[in-house]
Amino acid sequence: QVRLVGSGGGLVQAGGSLRLSCTASGRTSGNYGMAWFRQAPGKEREFVAAIRWSDGSTGYTDSVKGRFTISRDNAENTVYLQMNSLKPEDTAVYYCAARYARSWYRTLESEYDYWGQGTQVTVSS
Repeated sequence: QVRLVGSGGGLVQAGGSLRLSCTASGRTSGNYGMAWFRQAPGKEREFVAAIRWSDGSTGYTDSVKGRFTISRDNAENTVYLQMNSLKPEDTAVYYCAARYARSWYRTLESEYDYWGQGTQVTVSS
């Protein structure tokens, strides 16, 4: 089993920054990729960014490119999401996810095996 614990959310003004963290414990070997998703009120959960655990390759949804950066610390089994230039439309619950299968870059939530508990990010205008 794998446990993911996310943290770092909060309230910030538009234009501000936040950094989310997600630490994995348990069976971490074989982890091919990790990702961040978000879910705004009344909307479906959507893909934000993903990273390949082995070499740090990354991918982003268009709406966050140039503003968000996903990174990882292999020694700490932790993935980060640095969010800059935040906008009110970034307001959502953010979830980290882990994928234990080949082809690390996936954007559908059904393709991830484990999920964190979610952390709230609120951006005020």
